[in-house]
Amino acid sequence: MKRRSAVRAHRVFDGHTVHDGPVMVLVEDGAITDVDLSGAAPPDGVPLTDLGDVTLLPGMVDAHSHLAFDPLGRTEKQMLGDDDATVLARMRTHAGQALRAGVTTVRDLGDRGYLALRLRQEYEDGPHIVASGPPITRTGGHCWYLGGEADGAEQAARAVTERARHGVDLIKVMATGGMTTAGSDPGSAQYTLAELQAITRTAHELGLRVTAHAHSAAGIADAVTAGVDGIEHCTFITRSGVRPDPRTIDAMAEAGVFVGCTVVEPMDGMPTEVLAILEPMWENMAAMHARGVRVVCCTDAGVGPFKPHDVLPKDLACFASRVATNTAALVSVTSLAADSCGLGHRKGRLAPGYDADLLAVGGNPAHDITAIRYVRAVYRAGRRVDRSEPAA
Repeated sequence: MKRRSAVRAHRVFDGHTVHDGPVMVLVEDGAITDVDLSGAAPPDGVPLTDLGDVTLLPGMVDAHSHLAFDPLGRTEKQMLGDDDATVLARMRTHAGQALRAGVTTVRDLGDRGYLALRLRQEYEDGPHIVASGPPITRTGGHCWYLGGEADGAEQAARAVTERARHGVDLIKVMATGGMTTAGSDPGSAQYTLAELQAITRTAHELGLRVTAHAHSAAGIADAVTAGVDGIEHCTFITRSGVRPDPRTIDAMAEAGVFVGCTVVEPMDGMPTEVLAILEPMWENMAAMHARGVRVVCCTDAGVGPFKPHDVLPKDLACFASRVATNTAALVSVTSLAADSCGLGHRKGRLAPGYDADLLAVGGNPAHDITAIRYVRAVYRAGRRVDRSEPAA
């Protein structure tokens, strides 16, 4: 028997545009069948939930998260010492936090032992999970403790094949060092252009996208030349500070490369070297967005105490204040983020044929972006999410 329902609200953001209502979204077996703006009653026999004066929008997509990472823990120690059951339980908790905040799709860009794939199989009530498995990194490189070490073009290509065999959705490669691994230098490349080309070529032959963690300008340029589909962080660090390369930015815009803007706000206690790059980084993100680069607001959730797994609504407000208009910011966490995850055909929009992943918020986030934090209801595949905190 088909499971049918309807949800009504005063206005809707459909993944591209805000429409004043009333709006009624019709759902059947977890998918949207119609978005009605006429004010009509639901079909006979279809139960209606009227959410009142809210904005209905697609469930948000966090295109860069680490469900295995405990924001308040010591990541390297936990990843090396905790057993799979402990890590999976933590991941389930983190996924639930994201879902209750309105994040209905999470792209996990670095786990241990392909646990995000296991979580997706075992946690049917959680958000949709897109998983890369352990990121490919050189021996002793950034996030080496996740088990993805590979040196040289041949090993790196084999690492791609291994991930495809496990059923990952995409490949994540650490093209440069990072800021959260002891001894790692974000300004230095971890792979040569030839090695990145071997990774990208192998992945594309297997039908998998590649996204590259890259902070240094040289590493970003090599990753783009190698044909990656996305750049995470995209900081453009050089020896003389943050120096964006116009030619690389033009190439990203022309190729349609996605840039994962992992939002970072200045905070007390941050290292001086991190604070020094923030302002030019934000200026560059705004410039890339204006140039036509597909800049996606995302979180890097889990990497520190300022990155809990429900932080996307807060980060979105910062992104809107620094990079894009409110409406463009909403696009960046819905339809654009879904595209970056390879899910643009079924996520990130309110339209017939799309998954009924819905978020209702008080107010109008196109006018006041902070409204995205006032969640009234979340639906995952047409089912309303219980937003009460689970018992400890």
